[in-house]
Amino acid sequence: MRPIQASISLSALAHNLAVARSHAPHSKIMAVVKANAYGHGLLNAIRGLKAADGFAILGLDEALAIRNAGYLQTILMLEGVFSSDELTHVSEHAISIVVHCDAQIKMLEQIKLAKPISVHLKINTGMNRLGFKPIDFELAMARLLACGKVADLTLMTHFATADEASGIAGPFDVFNKTTQGHQYPSSLANSATLLRFPAAHGQWVRAGIMLYGTSPMASQSAASFNLKPVMQLTSQIIAVQSLEAGESLGYGLAFTATKKTRVGIVACGYADGYPRHAPNGTPVAVAGKLTQTLGRVSMDMLYVDISNIPEAEMGAHVELWGSQVSVDEVAQAAGTISYELLCAVAPRVSMKVED
Repeated sequence: MRPIQASISLSALAHNLAVARSHAPHSKIMAVVKANAYGHGLLNAIRGLKAADGFAILGLDEALAIRNAGYLQTILMLEGVFSSDELTHVSEHAISIVVHCDAQIKMLEQIKLAKPISVHLKINTGMNRLGFKPIDFELAMARLLACGKVADLTLMTHFATADEASGIAGPFDVFNKTTQGHQYPSSLANSATLLRFPAAHGQWVRAGIMLYGTSPMASQSAASFNLKPVMQLTSQIIAVQSLEAGESLGYGLAFTATKKTRVGIVACGYADGYPRHAPNGTPVAVAGKLTQTLGRVSMDMLYVDISNIPEAEMGAHVELWGSQVSVDEVAQAAGTISYELLCAVAPRVSMKVED
C-alpha cells in the first residue's frame, strides 16, 4: 500500500469548536461541514463536532446522511433546495433550508407539506452571489410568511470581505437597515466575522475553515487564534537521488542544483491533491526537520531537499502539511488558499481518524 495518508484528529476538531464558542459565547454554533467537511470526511468531522448546535451543508444527500447517523441538531442546506421534490424530504426529516431566490419561494407556495420548514431568508448585502436584494426583501419575507409552509424564520447574509482590511462595515449596515423593525434571529458570521467582529455574531454563527485548524485571514496565523490543525497529510521517501552541481531534476528540469544536493523522492503528487503549481521552496518536513520541495510536482511523486538531513533514507517520514508545516504555509507558497488544498485531497489517499 502506498504510504500516503491523511490523519484526522477528532480532538482537534472539538478543540477548535470550543475556540469558536469562546469567541461567540452568546450565539449558537453552526458547524459548516460542506464539501465533505472541507475534505476531512463528513461523518468523521461530525464526530469531532458533535457538540455543535447545528451543521451546514449543501445537498440533501449530506443532510440525510447526518440525520440518518442519529444527529438531532439543526441541519441547514446553505443553497436551499434545487427542486420542489426535495421539500418533502426536508419536511419529513426536519431539515432547515436557505431561501435565496424567487423560484424557491414559488416551490414552497405550490407544494403541500406534512410539516412546515425552518427557513433562513438570505439577503444580498453586496456579494452579489445568492440572496434577495434589499429592495426585494420585504416582499420575499411577506410571501414566505403567507405561504403557510414556514415554521420559523432566520435572516441571513454572507460577507465578501470579512477576512480583508475593508471588513464588514458597509454590508453590515445594509443588513441592519434592510431588516430594521424585524425581530427575527440572524445568521451573519462566517469564521472571519466570528473572530473579528463580535457585533455581527447574532443568534447563529457559521464556523467553517477555523474548525479545521486554519486561519481565515492571510495576515494572521491559525496558532494566533489557538487553533489546532485537524488534518496531517503524510507520506514517506521511496527513493534517494544525489545530484551534482549542474544536474537537473524532474519534468521540465525545473530545478538545477548549484551544489551537491541530496534529494528524497516522496510518494505524493498532484493526483493525491498536492498542488502541482507548488514551486521550488514549498515547506515540508522530513524526519521531523523542516526542509523544502524541489522541482515540479509529478502526478504521483514530488521531490524534497534532504541535503542537511543525513538520517533521511528510504522510508523516512514526510509531513506535507499538519503539525510542523501548516496547510496555510503550503497554500501561501503555492499561491492558493488552505480551503482548496484540504478539499482537493483525493479519494485514493487513505484516511485515518484519530481520537
